[in-house]
Amino acid sequence: MKAAFVGKGGSGKTTLAALFCRFLAAQDAPRVLAFDADINQHLAVALGADPDAAALLPALGDHLDVIKEYLRGDNPRIASIREMLKTTPPGFGSRTIGVDGPNPLYDRLVHTVGGVRLAVTGPFAADDLGVACYHSKVGAVELLLNHMVDGPGEYAVVDMTAGADSFASGLFTRFDLTFLVCEPTVRSVGVYRQYVGYARDHGVKTVVVGNKVDDADDLAFLREQVGADLLCHFGRSGFVKAAERGRVLPISRLEPPNAHALSTMHSTLDNCEKDWRRYATQAAEFHIRNATAWGNTRAGIDLTGQIDPAFTLGGVTCP
Repeated sequence: MKAAFVGKGGSGKTTLAALFCRFLAAQDAPRVLAFDADINQHLAVALGADPDAAALLPALGDHLDVIKEYLRGDNPRIASIREMLKTTPPGFGSRTIGVDGPNPLYDRLVHTVGGVRLAVTGPFAADDLGVACYHSKVGAVELLLNHMVDGPGEYAVVDMTAGADSFASGLFTRFDLTFLVCEPTVRSVGVYRQYVGYARDHGVKTVVVGNKVDDADDLAFLREQVGADLLCHFGRSGFVKAAERGRVLPISRLEPPNAHALSTMHSTLDNCEKDWRRYATQAAEFHIRNATAWGNTRAGIDLTGQIDPAFTLGGVTCP
């Protein structure tokens, strides 16, 4: 399963993404791969990395050509990586990847942090100012997810950039379930409404995870504002506070009510229907959008021909 964490900046989505990844990794024989696709790049530290060590993790955005070359394989519809966009879908001859199967990309770009395998897009650097968009870095995650065949007991978890910035690419459609982290505040609820308004137009399944819920009034506010979308909630946590001060405790010491919330999220994700046909249709839709908007002009050819209608991903023929 593929899951995303989104929400207003400061809502705690990175903290909850890290807790969820650690919770999954502590289960029996799970396979978990986390991606930090947030411009602020805090997931490694939330998982327990020293900040200086986290800054040295190899960035997917710095190895985009390597990623493209590997995934392209010998697909005859893609003559060179110059013709690959972040939305380019796989076809016959492309290389697909699993969550934890051996491949040179993972050997080079994935490292274990706090018991969780992690890949990071990399920060927005000084050299990017005025000449690049952060979403060009996030494109590496979109390409990898487009080529990923995840099976039972396998989880790809992505910490997305905050707010509506997640909609700057088709990455928001690449998930079986999106966890929208929402505080009991008007501003956080506003982001929720904006996000679900866009996401549901594209058939993106979204549930709300309440965070920083102090009392019954907070919980009542969330229920009033988001209704049946509220899946579970987290209260204030000494476990989380310790982690924010640099003392990462074993996940088994998380407060029982908060551990129960993680279990609810896990079971909800597992119970999602894997819809490979929708996945392929949305990949094609966003590839056509990008190709016609700018990709065809840059490449000098019609890149919509990269869509292979006979290719199967996950055992379902792409439309």
